[in-house]
Amino acid sequence: MLSSRHAVRVLLAVMMALLVAGAAVLLARASGTCPRLALHVYPVGQVGSATQADSVTQAVSAMRAAWARQAALAAGGPAGMQVTGAALADAATGQVLWSSGLNTERPIGSIAKVMTALVVIQAGGLNRAITVPESVIAYLNSQNGPSTAGLIVGDRLTALELLEALLLPSGCDAAYTLAEAYGPGTGAFIAKMNTDAQRFGLTGTYFSTFDGMPWPSEYSTWSTSANLITLGRYAMSYPVFRAIVGQVSYSLPAGGGHHGYFWQNTNPLIGVYPGAIGIKTGDTFAAGNWLLFEAARNGLTLIGVTLGTSGDDITVTGPVVTRVLNWGFSHF
Repeated sequence: MLSSRHAVRVLLAVMMALLVAGAAVLLARASGTCPRLALHVYPVGQVGSATQADSVTQAVSAMRAAWARQAALAAGGPAGMQVTGAALADAATGQVLWSSGLNTERPIGSIAKVMTALVVIQAGGLNRAITVPESVIAYLNSQNGPSTAGLIVGDRLTALELLEALLLPSGCDAAYTLAEAYGPGTGAFIAKMNTDAQRFGLTGTYFSTFDGMPWPSEYSTWSTSANLITLGRYAMSYPVFRAIVGQVSYSLPAGGGHHGYFWQNTNPLIGVYPGAIGIKTGDTFAAGNWLLFEAARNGLTLIGVTLGTSGDDITVTGPVVTRVLNWGFSHF
């Protein structure tokens, strides 16, 4: 027979477990977005143990976190957003925390170069020397205002150095040079980009070019916010990609068969927003200004995208994305 003191402990513990379970059920019914809570039922002999107390404390903490997240979502996301679409997600899990037009297909501009880099990185051989071909001049001349890294025909650079030229100044000349070498040929390279897109489950994505230039039309290369977050998570899982896009700039001294180069990151967050670590800009007439971004703070890493920011320069995305990230870090 239980002592009166032990019986009270049993009763209190059971009541606490019931309260926690009941609150979890109400929370789950209120929102399909809240995380599942792991509630444990212990034998009577263990009721009141330190293990059970820890479990109850963890369950209550999980509920409070879920309530805070639900309140953030109910608040409707960051205020004053003037974009055509956007999304913010937990980079570790991929869970979307807030979005607008999440699955709408739109042109993406130079964010396509993230896939270009992935094709090269996955193929390997980043120390191979590649000569900048003369045909790059005709290609650049055929495009309307392409961004370049200023590569000089005949220079020999490693694939890794060309990735720097591709991702920091968003060099279409670097994209062309890599596609010709790794395709081999641009047509084969673009086919690899689309094959990888399907392999990654990017069903709302298509590449018509290796650099995101609007060819044959403004709408020939497209993706969705959801797909770009998935693509960004894949890319940032590669240390070499992560190291490149986290730099403010990169300087390559002359030598080894090439001229000297200095490339600055077009991402307006890098070196400005605390915790910003990537990843890529995009800009075309139809797409507007895009930014696929990632930042880490206090153990939380957020990844997101904003698209269609109006303005003549990619720097206009800086204040917009800052608002998104500040909202994310303050609510999650």
